[in-house]
Amino acid sequence: MRSLGNRSVRPVGYGCMSLSWGYGAMPEEADAITLLHAALDLGYDHLDTANIYGLGHNETLIGKALKERRGEYFLATKTGIVIEGPSRGIDCSPDAIRRNIDASLERLQTDHVDLYYMHRFDPKVPVAEMAGAMGELIAAGKIGGYGVSEWSAAHIREAHAITPMMAVQTEYSLWSRQAEIAVLDTCRELGIAFVAFSPVARGVLANGVRDVASLNERDLRRTMPRFNAENWPTNLALVDTFNAIAAREGVTPAQLSLGWVLAQGEHIVAIPGTTSRDHLAQNIARADWAMPPELAAELDALINRHTVAGPRYGAVMQATIDTEEFPEQVADHG
Repeated sequence: MRSLGNRSVRPVGYGCMSLSWGYGAMPEEADAITLLHAALDLGYDHLDTANIYGLGHNETLIGKALKERRGEYFLATKTGIVIEGPSRGIDCSPDAIRRNIDASLERLQTDHVDLYYMHRFDPKVPVAEMAGAMGELIAAGKIGGYGVSEWSAAHIREAHAITPMMAVQTEYSLWSRQAEIAVLDTCRELGIAFVAFSPVARGVLANGVRDVASLNERDLRRTMPRFNAENWPTNLALVDTFNAIAAREGVTPAQLSLGWVLAQGEHIVAIPGTTSRDHLAQNIARADWAMPPELAAELDALINRHTVAGPRYGAVMQATIDTEEFPEQVADHG
């Protein structure tokens, strides 16, 4: 078990986004509901969602499926990204934070969430106002604590000094290492949980992508530089070696990837997503595995910021990210 605020959770939670959005065709509602119940039955006790996943669909789905089992899991959702209407962009103003938590609670059919993230940093709003609004929601009992996603270490420290922060969520895997610049150490120092999203590299390190052309036309990976025609052959070669190591160690590629992420610190929890019952079971099955240091070092040498081809986002998406970036990958964006 690992600490998430004042709660203990399993090292591997369930990122629910793909049930509603992101990777093309989503499952039928009945199948998604069955999968959510299967997650709890398998022992998952931390579910992660957001108000924008499917424009509220994901929260509505969780509320419908699991309202009778609310006491069995730690629930996290998010606010801050606006993807429809004239104000498209980032809005973490106090009014938006207060308005959106009420809408999320209604969709989730609960009176509180355990963790409420600001999904991105809003440079238009003073940090004191954002952190202060979260403090008000904690005092009102609507949230157990707050977190931030893709924020820099400096802004994390500034907000934490105003209202203590429960968690920081940032992309982290063997092939996305930006958190290692400053955020991972900052979280460790301040006693903040670090929640790794995309810990199996958007399915790549779960042997989930071979032919990019076969991805659904709405799959967000089609817009990411690492999957384009120039970069993908280099990255696929890394995957082939990685898969061979997993076979040698007697684990699935996803388990190997998750094992490496969790080995980077006791304050880290991971939230892989999937729409597959088998993958759901695999992801949690080896969550207690203590990866040998020599294996972690072998993987670190194979897949890292120097061997992976391409930045994780294109220029437009990268502009919304506050997390520190490696100089050579900033250069990639021009």
